[in-house]
Amino acid sequence: MPEPISSVTDSLKAGNRVVAFGIAGIVLILFGAALFLFLNLPDANAFNAKVTKIFVENDDLRSGAEIKLLEILAQSGTSFSEVLTSYRSVIFVLLVFSTALMVAALVFLVTIIALNRRISAIQRSGIQVASLLISRDSRAVYINDLEFALTEAALETLSVLAEARMDDEVLTGAQIEAVISGRNEADCDEAAGATRIKRLRDTLGNQLVSELLVKTVARRGYVLAVGKDVIKMM
Repeated sequence: MPEPISSVTDSLKAGNRVVAFGIAGIVLILFGAALFLFLNLPDANAFNAKVTKIFVENDDLRSGAEIKLLEILAQSGTSFSEVLTSYRSVIFVLLVFSTALMVAALVFLVTIIALNRRISAIQRSGIQVASLLISRDSRAVYINDLEFALTEAALETLSVLAEARMDDEVLTGAQIEAVISGRNEADCDEAAGATRIKRLRDTLGNQLVSELLVKTVARRGYVLAVGKDVIKMM
């Protein structure tokens, strides 16, 4: 027993380390990209500095038209500075959103991988059913004290599968249809039994539970994946 527990704990620690390193890597990469971008953006006052330099280096600009032109250039420089400042704010917000989205994507990816591994483990081990009680009066099945309401057709299908399981039999779709309808097996269609199985699974609702409880045996048929000693009918 200690070995599986240790293995699960190690797996959880490894997964947490992957998430932590992944988040740190994303933050560092985006921080480096932001730093590079902001350092290479032009200075917001570069245009104004050029206009000022023109004023200083050209003392002969004294006419009204020339001074007006330089004032227009100065106003353009101010507008450029304001636009560039707003661009910096927009870029910063976009980088923050990018970081949040990438971190969320990493967390979701790790979560999906963990869930897939858990589902695979459940599929390998099967559902641990301690008791399975089929009640015709209440038209329901009790699996480990959990109640699942069934339709009449689904109850008949489950009852046939339960009886077959107690006899260690695997039933084909045609055999299921024959038992329920009372007709000869040769006159029954395999698809009709398969439809009854599908409706039973749909009635049980939870896809994982229904797929693992009512198992399909390749080229043989259908069987309940429970121990025959836990099945009770009333």
